[in-house]
Amino acid sequence: MGFLLFASVFLLVMAAANYYIYSRFLKKLSPVLRRYAAIIPLVLMAGEIVFILERFIGVVLPSPALYLVISAFVGITFILLVMAALYDLTITVSSKVPYDKERRKAIKIIFDVTMLVAAFSYLLRGLAQGLKAPMVNTINVAIRDFPHNSYTIVQLSDLHVGRTIRRDFVEDLVHRTNQLAPDLVVITGDLVDLPIDEIRHDLEPLRELTAPAYFILGNHEYFYGPEAALDHIRTLGIRPLLNDSVVIGTGAAAFNLVGINDLIGASLGMLPHDVRQAYARVDAMLPTIVLAHQPKTIGLIDDHRCDLMLSGHTHGGQIFPFGYLVMMDQPYLAGLHRHRTDRQIFVSRGAGYWGPPLRVLAPSEISCIVITSA
Repeated sequence: MGFLLFASVFLLVMAAANYYIYSRFLKKLSPVLRRYAAIIPLVLMAGEIVFILERFIGVVLPSPALYLVISAFVGITFILLVMAALYDLTITVSSKVPYDKERRKAIKIIFDVTMLVAAFSYLLRGLAQGLKAPMVNTINVAIRDFPHNSYTIVQLSDLHVGRTIRRDFVEDLVHRTNQLAPDLVVITGDLVDLPIDEIRHDLEPLRELTAPAYFILGNHEYFYGPEAALDHIRTLGIRPLLNDSVVIGTGAAAFNLVGINDLIGASLGMLPHDVRQAYARVDAMLPTIVLAHQPKTIGLIDDHRCDLMLSGHTHGGQIFPFGYLVMMDQPYLAGLHRHRTDRQIFVSRGAGYWGPPLRVLAPSEISCIVITSA
C-alpha cells in the first residue's frame, strides 16, 4: 500500500512536471526548435515509469549502464523544469516591454537558443559532478576541552552502494580514506541501496579500512532489511552504534561517541531511534560526538551533551536548486554550523548519489574532520 501511494504520487509529480516543461517551455520555442519537442517529455516520462518499477518492484534492467541512463531521466526532468520556470518567467516579464514585432521575433530566437544551450550545459555539468570521484573536504573543528589536538575523523556518508555504485567505487573510497591516516572512521548511514545479498561483493573493500570504524543506520538501510545489513557490516570489522555509545580512548584522553538510529525507524516500526537509550551510558563530563543520519535529529537532544553532531542525508541538495526543498524538512543542508551556543553540527554532502547520477553545486565528498581543543 505504501509503495502504491509513493509510486502514484511520484508519477503524478513527474507527469505534471513534464507537462509543464512541454506546455510552458518546449511548445513555445521557435517552430524549427519545437518540431520534435513533444518527444522529449514522452521519452522522459517513459523512463521515469521504468525507474519507479525498477526501484520498488524489482524490474531488472539488463545492465547498470541502462539503469544509469534511466535514473538520469528524473534529474533531467528536474533540470528542464527549472529551465522551463525561468523561461516562463522571462517571457512573461519581457512581454510587457514594448518592442516592434520583428525585433521581438529575433530576440526570441536568440533567447530560445540560449535557454537550450543553458539547459544542456546544466545537464552536462550535473553529470560531470555526479560521476566524479568525491573530493576530500577538510573541516577544522574546535571542541571545548577535547583531549586531543589534530584528531582526525573521516566521515563517509550516503554511499548508496547499489545498481550503479559498485565495488570499484568503494575500493577507491577506502584507498583514499586510508591515505588520510584518520584516527577514526564513521559511516553515517545510507551505505546500502539494495538488499545486502546483492552487494556483499561490492562492500568487501570496507574490510580494508585501517582505522577503527563505526556505523549508524540511515533511512535507506530500512528499505532493504536493516538487520541483514547490520549483520554483514559487523563481519567487515565495522561496529554499528544502535542507540548506543562507546568511549573512545582512556583516562584523560577519552571522549564519547554516540550513535542514534534513523528517524524513519519509528514510522516503520523497526529499530526506532531512542535518544534516552543512546545516552544511557554516556559520561556527561566527557566531550561528546554524536552520529545521526538526519540533521534534524539535533533538535531531539537539547537536554543532552553534544559538542559535535555528524550527519548526512541531504546530499547538499544534490541538484541545485533542490536544496531549498530539502531545507523545508532539515535545518541544515551542508557544512559546519553552530547550533545554539554549546554545540556544532557538520552535514556531509555524501560520497555517492541517489537516483539520477547528477550533482549541481553540491559536489560529493569524503569529509576529513580535524578536531582541536578549544
